[in-house]
Order: sequence, then C-alpha cells, then structure tokens
Amino acid sequence: MESSRQDIRNRKQFPQLVQKWEQIGSRFYFYCPETVLEVSVYAENIVRFRFSPEGRFEDDFSYAVKTHKLDTRGDFEVKQVGDEFHLVTEQLVCNISKTLRINIFNSEGKLLSEDERGFHWEPHPSKGGNIVYYSRKIQEQESFWGLGDKPREMNLRGMRLENWGADTYGFEKQTDPLYKNIPFFMGLHDGQAYGIFFDNTFRTRFDFGYERGDVMSFWAKGGEMTYYFIYGPELTTVAESYTYLTGRPKLPPLWALGYQQSKWSYYPESQVKEIASGLRERKIPCDVIHLDIDYMDGFRCFTWDQERFPDPKRMISELEEDGFKTVVIIDPGIKKDKEYFVYQQAIEAGYFCRRADGPLMEGDVWPGACHFPDFTNPEVRKWWAGLYEEFMKSGIRGVWNDMNEPAVFEIGTFPDDTRHDFDGHPCSHRKAHNIYGMQMARATYHGVKDALFPHRPVVITRSGYSGLQRYSAVWTGDNIATWEHLWMANIMCQRLSISGVSFCGSDVGGFIGQPSGELYVRWIQLALFHPFFRTHSSGDHGDQEPWSFGEKYLDIVRKMIELRYQLLPYMYTVFRQHCEYGTPVLLPLVFLDQNDPETHYRMEEFGLGRDLLMCPITTEGAEGRIMYLPRGQWYHYWSDKLWEGGKEIYVEAPLEEVPLFVRAGAVIPHYPVQQYVGEKRIEELTLHVYFLDGAYTSTLYEDAGDFYDYAQGNFTLRTFEVTGSKSRLDIVQTREGRFNSEYNIYRIVLHGLPFLPAGMLLDGETVVFDQEQDPSTKTFEFEVPKKFQQLSVMRLDGFAALED
Repeated sequence: MESSRQDIRNRKQFPQLVQKWEQIGSRFYFYCPETVLEVSVYAENIVRFRFSPEGRFEDDFSYAVKTHKLDTRGDFEVKQVGDEFHLVTEQLVCNISKTLRINIFNSEGKLLSEDERGFHWEPHPSKGGNIVYYSRKIQEQESFWGLGDKPREMNLRGMRLENWGADTYGFEKQTDPLYKNIPFFMGLHDGQAYGIFFDNTFRTRFDFGYERGDVMSFWAKGGEMTYYFIYGPELTTVAESYTYLTGRPKLPPLWALGYQQSKWSYYPESQVKEIASGLRERKIPCDVIHLDIDYMDGFRCFTWDQERFPDPKRMISELEEDGFKTVVIIDPGIKKDKEYFVYQQAIEAGYFCRRADGPLMEGDVWPGACHFPDFTNPEVRKWWAGLYEEFMKSGIRGVWNDMNEPAVFEIGTFPDDTRHDFDGHPCSHRKAHNIYGMQMARATYHGVKDALFPHRPVVITRSGYSGLQRYSAVWTGDNIATWEHLWMANIMCQRLSISGVSFCGSDVGGFIGQPSGELYVRWIQLALFHPFFRTHSSGDHGDQEPWSFGEKYLDIVRKMIELRYQLLPYMYTVFRQHCEYGTPVLLPLVFLDQNDPETHYRMEEFGLGRDLLMCPITTEGAEGRIMYLPRGQWYHYWSDKLWEGGKEIYVEAPLEEVPLFVRAGAVIPHYPVQQYVGEKRIEELTLHVYFLDGAYTSTLYEDAGDFYDYAQGNFTLRTFEVTGSKSRLDIVQTREGRFNSEYNIYRIVLHGLPFLPAGMLLDGETVVFDQEQDPSTKTFEFEVPKKFQQLSVMRLDGFAALED
C-alpha cells in the first residue's frame, strides 16, 4: 500500500480542461479545475506565461525583471476559436488549447514554438511544494544559445544544463553548474529567432534534446512555472528585448575599459608600488591595480592591515597621480569577532542569515568562522551600502565581490534550511541561493555609487542572476593556465554577452598554474577584445605580470595592450549601444548572419560590435588558423587584404598578430597610444575608413568618460555614412548632442581605395591632394576639421571635371 501511494505521489500531473477565461487589463486568465494560467502582454513581441498548479499565484515579485509595466497601448485581444483561445498581438499569435498547451506563431503564420507536454508538475517528495516542468517540441534544424557562463560549445542542442551557483575552483569544460545563474536561452529555426526567460530562482535544469532528441524542456525544484516568450525575429532583437525586461547597465567610466593588473595578492604597499612602477617603466598601458584579500586586517571586510598598508589613502592617492585607479575585493563572509565593528552592527541589528530553528548561519571562509548578511533583506542592503561611505574615502574607485555564490568551505554553500527575507517573501536558501550574489552586488553597487558620486561606479561580481548587468561587471571565475581554458574563455564571454552580461572577461593567463609566454600572449590577444580586461592569478603559482615571460613576449604584449587603448573610442561606442539598447558587445558569428546555416555551429569567431571580427589562436605553436568570414567583405586588419565572406579562409597569424578583420564600409576610430585613460590631451582622432563599393553607416559616441552629465545631453553621437564607387568615396557626417571633445582635427586614413585620389570636395570647397602619393599603396591619409559635414574623395578624372 505504501509503495502504491508513493507511485501516485510522484506521478506527473497535467492541467484539466479550461472551464472559463477572463481578461483584466493586459492580463488574461484561463481557469481549469485546481489550476490557472495567467498570460500577460509586455510588448508586441513579449508575452509572459505564468502557471500555478495550486489555482492561485504568489505575489508577482521578481529580482530579475526591472519593471512589470505591461503593454496597455497595443492592439491585442483573445478570441475563442473552436477548442482554442487565440491571443493576437501585432507580432504574435498564441494559440492556447483547452488543456493549456501553447503554440506560438508570428503574424505571418510561421510556427515559432510548439508545446510537447506543456505545463506539468509533481509534488516534491522531501521538500514540499511542487517540481514544475515545461516541455516543447524541437523543430527541424533548431539551434539554441544562451544560459550565461556555461563553458561548453556555443550551440546548446543536445545538452542538459543546470543553474545552481557554485564555487567551481579549477572548473573543466564539462563542469556544470558554474558561478552564474541566467535562465535565459534563445532558439532559432526557419530564420526565426525567439528567446525564453524562465524566471525561477530555485535550482533549474534545461534539456535541449539530451534525453529525447526532439524535445526541449526546463524545470525547477520549486516555485512557479513562469516564463517570458520573446520574439525577434533577429537574435539581436531577442537579446535586446531580454534586457528591456531585465534592465541595462549605466555607462562605466572609460578607464574601466582599460587594462587592469591583479594578483592574489599584491602586498605590502612596497610591492604594489613596485608593480605600478614596473608597468610605467616598461611602457605597458594600465589603468587599474586590484588588491585581493590580503590587504585586509585578518580578512575582515572594510578594514586594512595597518602593517602592510599603514596609510592607504596616501598610497592610493600616489597611485592615482601616476594614472592608476585602485579596486579592492570584498567578500560576504563576516568574521565572528566581537571587537569587529561590521560584526557588531550586524549582530545588533539582526542582519545575518539564520537557520530554520533560529541559530545564525555559520560557515568557514577566509577569515575562519563567519556569519553572512542576508542580502535579500532591503534593510541589510541599505546597511551594507552604507559601509562603503567611509571605506571609499581612502580613494578606492571600484569594488570586486567574490565568494558570493555563496561559497562556504567544506560544505559548498549554505544549507537548504537557511532562511532569507526575500524582500518580504520569507523563504529558504533553496529559493534564495541563485540570487544571493546578485543582491550582494546590488547593495555594493548602490553603496559605491553613492560614495563616489559624481564619479561613475565600478563593481565586479563572480556570481549573479538575470538582471545582474544592472549593477556589475563579471569575470568567469577560477580558471586554469591551459590552452583549453583559453578556448573556454572565448566561449564563456560570448555566451555571457548574449545573455545580457556584456561587461565580462576572464582571468588573463589563467588563475591557477602559470602559462607559457606563448599562451599568455595568445590570451592577451583574445582578452583585449573583452570589455573587462584583467590579468589575475594565484600568487602561489608564480608571477604573471606582462614582463614575467621575457622581452620577446613583453614586446608583443605591449603592442596588443596598446591596440586596446587605440580602439577605446570604438569599444566605448559599442558599449554605449549596449547600455542604451541592450545590444550585446560581443556577437557570436550567428548574430552577424543568422540566415547563413554555416554560422549556427561556429563558435570561435566573434564580433566586437558589428564591424570588428576576430578569431583567437587557441592551439599551441599555431601560426595561423582556419576561420569563417560571414557574408560581406572584410579587410585583414594587419595587411589590408580584402576578403570576400561567406566562406572558410586560412589566415596567417604569427605570434605578434591575432586574426582580426574589419567590415568593409566601416569607420573605426583610433586614439593615440596612452599609458592610461586621460594621460594625454587627445589633439587628433584618427578615423580608419574601409572602402566599400556600396553604402554603410558607422557611429562614434563620446562624452567626458566619467560623471553623469551625459544623461542630460552632454554627449556627442556622430554618424558617418560612407558611400563608395570605383571612382569616388563620400563620407557624410551628422551630429547629435552637445559634448565638445578636446580635439578639432580628424586624421582620415582610407583603406582599400580602388583608385588614386587626386583631391576632394570638402563642404563645397575643393582640396587638391599631393600628386606624388605612391600609387601602389591602398591607404591614403589626410586631415579634415572634425566639424565637416560632407567630403568626397575622387580620382583624377572626376576631380578634373570639378575643376573645369
């Protein structure tokens, strides 16, 4: 009898027939006996489906979704057609059967999503509540991408993956789960892209045809089955719409996109100064030095070791005079010490997490026995943010949150029975685990932002949930100095970028172990295209400063970091596009041409924005590689050779070069080389213009690089429309905004001209070029005022006609 009852209890259950439905504003409710489905229209391409096996819903609360503002202006309605209900928006048709199975079409009738079993559930045998499931049919040739920091191949088809943030020291390619919890993925079939965001903070799993090759499913060990369906049809539109829901970051200070040097750990002060001097003396551009846990007094957060750092404010000020910003680490574990002011405040106010029966949650991390703040409590977040007010007065310019999965030595993380406030929705750690790191980063962000005002804040976190991009940059965690980890760093950062978290990077060279000089160079060549660009390593494995591998490698590393600083105006423009519209900074090949099936399983090539394409060397000893160029024309950055895309090519890549291509028609701005952002007055901006027989548009965004006045219009967005033909190249510039950059001159460098230019028409004025220009070269340089509106470069016959 007991066995029979157990079988019944574990049997999956399904909704019965819909008995009635109703509309309340932009929400639609479909009632079955004991269960209910809520359908909400957020935009013409975004619909939320929320199912409750209990027939009632919890409070409509989410840490991920920035706003629950619904579409109240859209033209949408529900019609009952036979045994189905049809919800129609301008872009979508959602057909809901009486058994609550859902098929979704675009407005042209193309199938986007087709339920298999749809909603189902079973009681959780030991924890209570329900395990909630959803399954869909996989369409022919369908591919999947997303889910944050997974180190596997880019296309998720055939995989099963899990979200449960873990401290995975020395993770491997097959390791899952890792640090971050981003339950968002994208699908593509028949040229139509969509996304699904499964907003559930419990332990979640995703099966992309692993168990059954034609079925995709996702489920959670508790909570509601709530997901958002996001239609493209372009993958980029899906990614942008996802950040419409979960939020977009504010612009970081420009220096945060510079090179950063770190180690576990630089101490005492004399070593920090030695590292700073070493960078400047060797002319290695660098903006940031990081201090790991050994700057603290016994690993107590918000303190300094007075012997190692007797006067932090003076030291930080001296570093800043030499162009270095200081970023320090802060962990969640608070040492049990009755004399320690942070511990005292938290104990007195009741800010630490407790176990189910009342004792404080206790675990060992770096300081030894620790208690842990409940960052899901808004009072605790406010208190934590306030701790930065005094701490940041030493001149610190950024904070790096680690160990916030949360990690606990020996036991991994908090026990399931640990209690959390969850912003007034009390729960166990089963529900709060995956958002703990994000809420710590949130509290840190607000504290650092307030303390640094009017400067822009910089926060970095190891763990987080969907929406963490509103508060923090990320890195990929404790990687290893191997060629495979170099490959993984490429994949992980691309995946994070399309999952909403573009401000990402890896520990260059590997945190664990020591790379060879060749591996370090190749890692630098990849990371210089990642927004967060930091060398970080564990000190007990040897030195990993750029000069640690000998002069041969140092010269190449210096050249690569200099290239990063030259490309800063381009990268800042791409980053502004991400902040404004949610466009990923790093674009996998499929995002550059989703209609080319060849791109669907390619993964090493990626775009920094749409106009720079790179493919790292990830094999020891290689001096070239095969890569795929998306359709269109592409210039090899180092040689100016023009390639036709839509095919595989072999590109030479000696150690001093990385495979890098520029889209034909693009305008790529370059700064002069600087040792740090703001070192020099920028007196001239170089615009590299790549000829295209056709038309293409590029942009350049500029502001002060810090502060917030850009939000009041003190920025400039310049648009360059390039039109080329066999005898002429036109550039039309328009401007939006009122920021006035320091320079007044553009140096124009034309690449790939098919003709020898004789002169140009510059805002109606004729300008004659030097006729002694070498006709064998395809680059041509000249200067123009930055305020020009239109210029036309012509070959001799066209120019002669103008003079006549």
